[in-house]
Amino acid sequence: MAETGSSATDYIRHHLTNLSVGEGFWTFHLDTLAFSFVLGMVILALFRTAARRATSDVPGPIQNFVEILVDFVDTQVKDTFHGRSELIAPLALTIFVWVFLMNFMDLIPVDLLPWAAKKAGVHYLRVVPTTDVNATFAMSLTVFALIIFYSLKIKGPLGFAKEMTLSPFPKWYFIPVNLVLKLVEELAKPVSLALRLFGNLYAGELIFILIALLPWYLQFLLGWPWAVFHILIITLQAFIFMVLTIVYLSMAHEDHA
Repeated sequence: MAETGSSATDYIRHHLTNLSVGEGFWTFHLDTLAFSFVLGMVILALFRTAARRATSDVPGPIQNFVEILVDFVDTQVKDTFHGRSELIAPLALTIFVWVFLMNFMDLIPVDLLPWAAKKAGVHYLRVVPTTDVNATFAMSLTVFALIIFYSLKIKGPLGFAKEMTLSPFPKWYFIPVNLVLKLVEELAKPVSLALRLFGNLYAGELIFILIALLPWYLQFLLGWPWAVFHILIITLQAFIFMVLTIVYLSMAHEDHA
């Protein structure tokens, strides 16, 4: 049923409100944490099942699916990452599958899970973790921490300091300028990772909510094409997050000394 005026505004606001506890900085979005954890467990169960059932004979559908994923991610890592690390490929695979599954939650009808939660006494529920900027920033800051760690490990503290202060202008009197430019460059990495993913999924969620406000006979007419197109968006955003992570960590492994 179509809604107008304040009822439509309340409907949108309700769907964009997280189930949370705490105040200020120490506010925890319980729905984001819960869905992220459950989807993470789904990934572990999927790959564990594939590993336990792996065979050199005729593979089953789960093994085929996992092998396709692994080959796809492995190709991206080989094409993009120029260092040597046992972490990058598993990290890239985890990021791609986990972000995709979190994005995929956006294809569930917007009222279904919130309605079920309301029946259980939970008044607010957002089911797409990547529409929560806290989740996307948490993932991007984790990647940023790895960038700093590998930069220090590969280049050493002195090499990292030289890169921050003597690039792109290799003169001592340009050190303040170089430092500002490098800080902006480095800080832009987690910000761009987080906001790109958040912005695209938030917009997609909002469009689904707006479609849900339309009369029922228009919801399917507009919702189905958007859902089909959104499959491309959620896959592309997971792919972009993975590839940028590989690129940034590849740059961290480059030693120009």
